[in-house]
Amino acid sequence: MKWILTSVAATLLFVLPMLLSPSAAQAEPSGKLIVFHAGSLSVPFAQIEKNFEAMYPEVDVLREAGGSTKMARLISEVGKPADIMASADYVVIDKNLIPKFASFNVRFAANQMVLCYTDKSKFANEINGDNWIDILAREGVVWGHSDPNLDPCGYRSLMVLQLAEKFYGKKGLYDTLIANRPEKNVRPKSVELISLLQSGHMDYAWEYLSVAVQHGLKYVTLDKHLNLGDYAMTDYYSTAKVQVTGKKPGTFIDRVGKSITYGVTKIDNAPNPEAADAFLAYLFAADGGLKVLKDMGQPPFVPVRTNAAGMAKLPESLKGLVTVSE
Repeated sequence: MKWILTSVAATLLFVLPMLLSPSAAQAEPSGKLIVFHAGSLSVPFAQIEKNFEAMYPEVDVLREAGGSTKMARLISEVGKPADIMASADYVVIDKNLIPKFASFNVRFAANQMVLCYTDKSKFANEINGDNWIDILAREGVVWGHSDPNLDPCGYRSLMVLQLAEKFYGKKGLYDTLIANRPEKNVRPKSVELISLLQSGHMDYAWEYLSVAVQHGLKYVTLDKHLNLGDYAMTDYYSTAKVQVTGKKPGTFIDRVGKSITYGVTKIDNAPNPEAADAFLAYLFAADGGLKVLKDMGQPPFVPVRTNAAGMAKLPESLKGLVTVSE
């Protein structure tokens, strides 16, 4: 018996240091990983999920897509558990999740606004980058956009119309166009409009360029003064402003125009922080998630960027993949 106890003690002395070592703490991630993301990221994130799960077969990625503002509010107001939140507008993370629910905000991709249509659309053989404002104002033309209170693509669609009034010097253009767009043509998220286009129930819809490319839609490209896709034009874009609902009922906030920038964060009380860090490491890799985005028509930032405060809060394993840029 004494020999057995001595043997057990010796074994424990050998095994315990291994269990407590850094390598044991850095075991391969496993379990469920909950990712909330913008609807416009559905196609690339489906591929990123597939690639990531091939790298980490013990992880099951559970994605939920929707308007970025809505998804952030599900975390901050409804209390739904999530590990990662990726927004089509990085400002949504700043305003809805930091500092109470998240600590950093990494900007990882850009985009631009386009007007999508199909061969079934009225005046499809006529529309171009110069006459789209006239066609959207025509009687019988059905066009729409996503809900600005739930989806950044929605308030960006309205910003495009405001900027067009200024750019083309046509006073009252915004009101004229909105008058030809009934409320039923405003949908919760921009990707819902795709099925309406493809079925012929809608002629034109505002989308991101990446979404148009991923779904094989025809689209009208806009002047850089209008498409929200040129960082150098941010001062001009800032002349557009859209009021949306605030966090509390009856309150409102202003969204000010700026170039389209996507952001991502890890939720502070993430149920699976190890898997979340591994997912972000893959997303931030130039030959990983960023390449998937690029291949699918969405320009990534290489390297991805955050501000100084965000860099200080990043997990150590991610800092080498991120640069500081205010």
